[in-house]
Amino acid sequence: MTEQREPASRQRGAPGRGGVHLDETAKQIIEQLQRDGRMSYAALGKAVGLSEAAVRQRVQKLLDAGVMQIVGVTDPLMLGFSRQVMIGVKCGGDLETVADALAAIEEIDYVVIAAGSFDILVELVCETDEQLLGLLGRIRAVPNVTGTESFVYLKLRKQTYSWGTR
Repeated sequence: MTEQREPASRQRGAPGRGGVHLDETAKQIIEQLQRDGRMSYAALGKAVGLSEAAVRQRVQKLLDAGVMQIVGVTDPLMLGFSRQVMIGVKCGGDLETVADALAAIEEIDYVVIAAGSFDILVELVCETDEQLLGLLGRIRAVPNVTGTESFVYLKLRKQTYSWGTR
């Protein structure tokens, strides 16, 4: 079990604005799973002072609320995908509409509205350069996309989701 960032298809506001209250026990559960996502419910219960059944119920509530996901995190370049790419997108018009259109593209794994040089950042993995070229064309064809810049990942050096809770 490993916490993973939320998929772009799920709508969510800034941290702390989603209306989900996390008590100290929920925060401890999240932090334990960030350290070891494969931790058993029994071990997790012992670490946070709850029964296995209570922890199982708490974890399920966190999952149902969209606070966290439990997934296997991989390095796509180690799995045969030849390209992992972050694309900075410049837009005119409504950013939410453009972000929703980009999120609807199945091959895009991550969409975030950003502040800075780019309005939106998207991440994707491709099996071939031809697939990447096709996806770039689809991204550029989204109404109100005015420009893109691609950042091809050469090697993953660090990927962690253990920022804790607040």
